Amino acid sequence: MAIPLENPMASLVSPELLVAMLGAGALMALVFVFVYPYLSGEVQADKRVASVTETRTAKATSRSAAEIAANRKKQVQETLKELETRQKASEKVPLRIKLQQAGLEADPKSFWIASLISGLCCAVIGLFLLPPSSYQTITLAVIGFIGTFGLPRWFLGRMIKRRQAKFSLELANAIDVVVRGVKSGLPLGECLQIISRESPEPIAGEFKEVVEQQRVGVPLAEALERLTQRMPLSEVKFLTIVIAIQQQSGGNLSEALGNLSGVLRDRFRMQMKVKALSAEAKSSAMVLASLPPGVMFMVWSSAPDYIAPLFDTRTGNLAILGCLGWMTCGILVMRKMINFKF
Repeated sequence: MAIPLENPMASLVSPELLVAMLGAGALMALVFVFVYPYLSGEVQADKRVASVTETRTAKATSRSAAEIAANRKKQVQETLKELETRQKASEKVPLRIKLQQAGLEADPKSFWIASLISGLCCAVIGLFLLPPSSYQTITLAVIGFIGTFGLPRWFLGRMIKRRQAKFSLELANAIDVVVRGVKSGLPLGECLQIISRESPEPIAGEFKEVVEQQRVGVPLAEALERLTQRMPLSEVKFLTIVIAIQQQSGGNLSEALGNLSGVLRDRFRMQMKVKALSAEAKSSAMVLASLPPGVMFMVWSSAPDYIAPLFDTRTGNLAILGCLGWMTCGILVMRKMINFKF
């Protein structure tokens, strides 16, 4: 009878060891299943696929909003660049435009005639008021030159600033009229006609010119650009840009103009606050600037012989010129310190 041979491997591998090896293999398989996606990059790939394969509606909505914002930003930049280029090209404003900005209906020829008359009048007044001296001819020539080229230009500049201040003061109310009209369903042209009929001057006159230009076939954008030439204010430029962008790309015009009106009112409040805070400094500067000539006039009124050497001698004349130069420098420095740009 044959004796069966025992398997040597069976004697080496016990059932407990076999179970432990199977458990370790199962554990390694589980670890491999959960850890492998992170090691191989499958999780990152799934996230990328999920981000790419998002819903079409959300993606189209975000894309359209981004495109609209980008288009508006690009149009604003192009419009600002175009306005800046035109402003640099026409940096030297002609006299005809300045007369229009001042609200005068005169032509440049009439202005120069009035300037010559002003120079002659100033020279005649100086001839009667100034005492005779060796420098009388030169003094009268300087007075006539100032009366011809300086005084009329100064008055013209004052008229322009006063008219522009009135315009900017009433512009926010005019924009509110456009906002209410657009919200009620009126077209923009009809709103501009309401402003030209019911607003005070100079708002009414300027917008009436815009309406008349539209009636003869001038586009609204070009008419507003001409308004910017007659009223070179930042507020008018903002209005022109807003309306031009709305005509090119559409959008809620009433909301844009309402925001512009709020910004203009905030600017005006800030301007009034700055003026109130700088009123004391301005009054101090006026007192300091008027004190030397006031004292000179009082001394000349009470003791003319005491102050006569300033006018009769060369040394006195040089002293007066030096004092005038120093006073001019001081006044310009004080003006620079209290002059704020809004």
